[in-house]
Amino acid sequence: MDNLKSILKCLTPPILWSSLQKLHNSKYGWFGDYNSWTDANKCAVGYDNDIILQKVKSSLLKVKNNEAIYERDSVLYDKIEYSWPLLASLLWIAGQNNNNLNIIDFGGSLGSTYFQNKKFLSSLNDLKWNIVEQANFVECGKSYFEDNTIKYYFNIDTCLEENNPNTLLFSSSIQYIEKPYDFLTKILEYQFEYIIFDLTGIVIGEDRDILTIQKIHPGIYKASYPCWFFDKKKLLNTFANKYTLIEEFNNQLGQNIEIDNRFHAKYQGFIFKKRTEENAK
Repeated sequence: MDNLKSILKCLTPPILWSSLQKLHNSKYGWFGDYNSWTDANKCAVGYDNDIILQKVKSSLLKVKNNEAIYERDSVLYDKIEYSWPLLASLLWIAGQNNNNLNIIDFGGSLGSTYFQNKKFLSSLNDLKWNIVEQANFVECGKSYFEDNTIKYYFNIDTCLEENNPNTLLFSSSIQYIEKPYDFLTKILEYQFEYIIFDLTGIVIGEDRDILTIQKIHPGIYKASYPCWFFDKKKLLNTFANKYTLIEEFNNQLGQNIEIDNRFHAKYQGFIFKKRTEENAK
C-alpha cells in the first residue's frame, strides 16, 4: 500500500477560525468557487512553511514549559478553548479500551490538540499520541517535544510499524488535501477501529463540495491556499459501508462561515466506529 507520504506535502496548518475572528477583515477568510485544485492554486500565494513552523514551535514550547496556557495556530491565549465533543469522543474511546488511548493525529502540527487536552487525558491508564506530519514538523517535534507519550512520524505506515493505534483523528486537516476522497478511500484500507473528524468545513444549503482559497491575516502569518468545504452527505457516504456513525457534532468555533459572500458553511465533527459482523446485522 502507498504509505501516503506524498499526501503530507499538501497539508497546511489548522484553519485559524478563532484567530481570524479576532483579526476580522473582509480581505481575509474564504473566497472563490473553483473547479479544480490547479485553478485554485494559481490564485493562491502559498505559505512559508519554515516561518509557520518557527512560530508554532515558539508558542508551543511556552505551553510545554508552563509559560503560557494555550496555543492555537501559533497564537497564544490565556484560556484553553476546548472542543468538548472531541474530548468526550476521546474519553469514550478510552472507556471502550480499558482506559487506554492510542491515536494517530493526522496533520496534527507539533501537538496542539494533545497539549490542549492533556489535563483530562493524563488520568488514562495509558496514552499514546502519535502525530503524522510534514517532514520539518516531524523533525522539530522529535527534537523539542517527543517523549514517552507523544511521538512524531513521517507517515502512517511508519507509525504502524512501531505502534498499534486504533484511532485516527483529523482535526482541521482533511480539507487541505488535494484529493480528499481518494485519500479517505486509502484510509479505509487501514481499518482503524475509530475515525474522528473535528473542525471539518461543511457546506450549508448546497449539494456539492466547494473548493475555495483561504486567505490568512498577516498578523498571524502571510499565506493563502486551497481549502475544501464538504457536502456532508457525500462525506458521510464515504464511510457508510464499513463504519457506523456514532455521533456528529458542531464545533463551538466557526458556526457562521461566509464564503465569498455567496455560500454559508460551518465546522462540524464526526465520530465513526468500524463495523463488525455482529454490529453490521
